[in-house]
Amino acid sequence: MNESRADARAGVQRGLQLFYEQRFGDAEALLRAAQRLDQSNAEVAYHLGNTLARLGRVREAAIEYERCIAARPNFAPALSNLGSVRRDLGDLRGALCAFEAAIALRPDAVIPIANCGLLLHTLGRLDEAEQMLRRGLAADAGYATLHVNLGLVLKDSGDAAGALDCLRTACALAPQSAHAHSVLLYTLSFVAEDPAEILAEARRWQQRHGAVPASRPAARSERRRPRIGYLSPDFREHCQALFMLPLLEQHDRNAFEITCYSLVAQPDDYTRRMQGLVEHWVDVARADDATLEERIRGDRLDVLVDLTMHMGGGRSPVLTRKPAPVQIAWLAYPGTTGLAAIDYRLSDPRLDPPGSDECYSERTLRLPDAFWCYDPLDSEPRPNALPALSQTHLTLGCLNNPCKLTERTLRLWAPVLQALPQARLVLLLPAGAARARFEVRLARAGIAPERVSFVAHQTRPQYLRYYHQLDLCLDTLPYNGHTTSLDAFWMGVPVVTRIGATCAGRAGLSQLHQLGLTELAADSDAAFLSIVVALARDLPRLAALRAQLRARLASSALMDAARFARNLEAIYRSVLAPPSRE
Repeated sequence: MNESRADARAGVQRGLQLFYEQRFGDAEALLRAAQRLDQSNAEVAYHLGNTLARLGRVREAAIEYERCIAARPNFAPALSNLGSVRRDLGDLRGALCAFEAAIALRPDAVIPIANCGLLLHTLGRLDEAEQMLRRGLAADAGYATLHVNLGLVLKDSGDAAGALDCLRTACALAPQSAHAHSVLLYTLSFVAEDPAEILAEARRWQQRHGAVPASRPAARSERRRPRIGYLSPDFREHCQALFMLPLLEQHDRNAFEITCYSLVAQPDDYTRRMQGLVEHWVDVARADDATLEERIRGDRLDVLVDLTMHMGGGRSPVLTRKPAPVQIAWLAYPGTTGLAAIDYRLSDPRLDPPGSDECYSERTLRLPDAFWCYDPLDSEPRPNALPALSQTHLTLGCLNNPCKLTERTLRLWAPVLQALPQARLVLLLPAGAARARFEVRLARAGIAPERVSFVAHQTRPQYLRYYHQLDLCLDTLPYNGHTTSLDAFWMGVPVVTRIGATCAGRAGLSQLHQLGLTELAADSDAAFLSIVVALARDLPRLAALRAQLRARLASSALMDAARFARNLEAIYRSVLAPPSRE
């Protein structure tokens, strides 16, 4: 028995050596052999769990961590890692229990604290998430991940400026972290009013994290259909589905070969619906960067379209290696990646008027109509009658992500509330400390907090019903509403926008142009005030707009999926056309 245990220990040591050499398959074989020699060895189960997790076999990894904990209940690292794989399996409550158990055993262990804080953020428990992460920072202020995760919590609590402070600290502590820098760059787009500031930060990302692109794949054969790939972690119940489903339904599969590279950890009904619309569906959720690059390169795509950019779950380090000969950024948000390996970005003539091309590292390709093709995916709920007709006051609203509630936005809105003293304002903001902090900001901006009411994040049907309370929506600045504005139009609620200096701040203009309502787009704060006040004092016009907006949206290019698909396919053909010999 002692000899078997000694052999098991030796097997563990050899397995660990292979693990550190990233020879995970060989490490697994040795660790399983060691486990057969000593079934009750917690250390073997722990290291085998780690190896299986690196191989992407998280369900098997969870079994080994549970085996380890059964043998050694107070093994905090195994509990922490069990939390991570349960999270990846979609068992969020089980993951939370494991993280909390690990923290109870080791109260200053920053890895489970950081993971627990991020999970609480995912669960929408933002106050608890902030408290957990600040507890971690009190134990180790030098752990960059804590600053990143706190930045995410603050951003979604409506404090984008505070989030940027956290993210800049994270990047200073871990300048090698492409993830921290991506979160910083994406968050900056909600605050920066100068596109040059965003481009400069994007170029810094490329300088720090961009690889030298590998050799270009061989040119495609003219005898086959062009191969188009889409890469995203959001082929699921996510706002991206409102745009990808109509496109995938209308793609000409006789002319193009479509592949989706899915980074979705937990597929759902939307995932399965999209999967049924393409020829090739490649699940790469567990793939590391090298494996993902190899798979895309091996598929010999002609065009790879990145749908994430610097948003969460993106794989920018892979894109820097240029696994496809033509790479395009689209849909995540109108902006720039900074990546030298991204050739093009999609836009439209209103998002990017003449003279704006120098704001991006990529070459801009303008769709002739709009950047978006929207499908609400359900006709319910339907618009209701104008609430102001049966109320004693007008209800203004903004159901955008709280990170868009910037100081610039409050300066834009304050004169409106002053000019309409009976009006009320409805905002989407989580309950708790975030609302309390925001009420202080409201008062500082000259908006009486008692005139503002709040709603919380809900399922999509309930969120759309919030528009039944609203007479008129106020847009945000410097980052306009995008999907949220389309949702408002679908529910019959007009949006008055303020045209900004960045492409994200021209989204309102782009959408209103397609609706024939550019008179609701203001080019100054004074004009914004004038438009809102005129509408507020003309209830018959507001009622008429409410009655016609859904039909107007449905008949516009914003919901013409066939037209959008043909326009996009024409762009693909243009970038693949051989260069002129003239």
